[in-house]
Amino acid sequence: MELTLLGTGAPTGLPRPDCPCAVCAAARGERARAATALLVDGALLLDLTPGAALAAARAGHSLVGVRQVLLSHPHDGPAMELPVGLPTAGRVPDGQELTLISGHRVRAVALDSPGTGYEVTSPEGERLLYLPPGGAPAGVTDGDPLPYDMIVADVVGRPDGLARLRAVGAVGATTDVVAVHIDHDAPPGAELDRRLAAAGARTVPDGTTLYVGEYHAVPDVPRRTLVTGGARSGKSLEAERRLESFPDVVYVATSGARGNDREWAARVAAHRERRPGSWRTIETCELVPLLAESGPPLLIDCLALWLTDAMDQVGAWDDERWETVGRGLLHARTSALVAAVRETRRTVVAVTNEVGSGVVPATPSGRRFRDELGRLNAAFASECEHVLLVVAGQALPLR
Repeated sequence: MELTLLGTGAPTGLPRPDCPCAVCAAARGERARAATALLVDGALLLDLTPGAALAAARAGHSLVGVRQVLLSHPHDGPAMELPVGLPTAGRVPDGQELTLISGHRVRAVALDSPGTGYEVTSPEGERLLYLPPGGAPAGVTDGDPLPYDMIVADVVGRPDGLARLRAVGAVGATTDVVAVHIDHDAPPGAELDRRLAAAGARTVPDGTTLYVGEYHAVPDVPRRTLVTGGARSGKSLEAERRLESFPDVVYVATSGARGNDREWAARVAAHRERRPGSWRTIETCELVPLLAESGPPLLIDCLALWLTDAMDQVGAWDDERWETVGRGLLHARTSALVAAVRETRRTVVAVTNEVGSGVVPATPSGRRFRDELGRLNAAFASECEHVLLVVAGQALPLR
């Protein structure tokens, strides 16, 4: 099944008309995107957008053979002019199936938002799922068919939709996930590619022709990732983004309770509020057993608080005890953690603080913590496939 993406952008395109934001300013050349529209085997057009005929011509195709035009989402603004020769655009009611003269079968998929998703099956049996902007499937169950060959969807805007499909097996190891409906809230350039790769997805320029069912190397999701950065740099949000398209994530909070500290309680509540409802939270510093178990991905936030607890446990804050037994006990704990990271089979994203770039702590215990966290970060990073430094909300790949 041949699929040509006449556009890959949001309904208003990218850049948005008259928008002064930094992303729109940089959306030039191959980074510019027309509103998303898909041409399937020259016979089916999914979404009618301005300039569809011209976009098809630029991609080396014609709309002359189109036998069906289907709309997936509400189209605001004035009615678009229908290119000469195209059939009237319409929709398929949720759950119903349409068979085209070309032999393609189209089933309408119900969504949790206004609009309609379309499952397209070619005469040869390849299966494509197309979802509109802001759309995620509603009511998917474990009894649904085998994984799709390709999914074209709003991965940036609705990563939870991809997580929902993964949970029921609709996304498999060879499913080609293509992100479309790209808007100016998506990061530009290589940063978009990096973020999508973490979700096992990719994007392509307008006019690209893909072949559903043809083997394509699906982006490898890194199994172990360390995200480091300063205070309020956005490191926790970046870590959460790397797993938001996966179901059943276990969020490991190493902070614990802090009595009647209201400000700390507000921080914890804010973190919980922005996490997907399907994630499970465990408050513990016992990381080694979790890493040794099999199970869903772990998000550990954070190593600095884990180290604080470890130093508490060995009495490392006392200078005399540190020199006699504390140093050895702490290094045994950190070594066990690093070994567990090396041996784990789970997907792990860990957050830590980058320290030592500012004022030197005034006390021996403060300098001790700074030094030990630096050593722990370096050892932990050496066992990770991906290491990111977050500065001012910008993720810089170090590995």
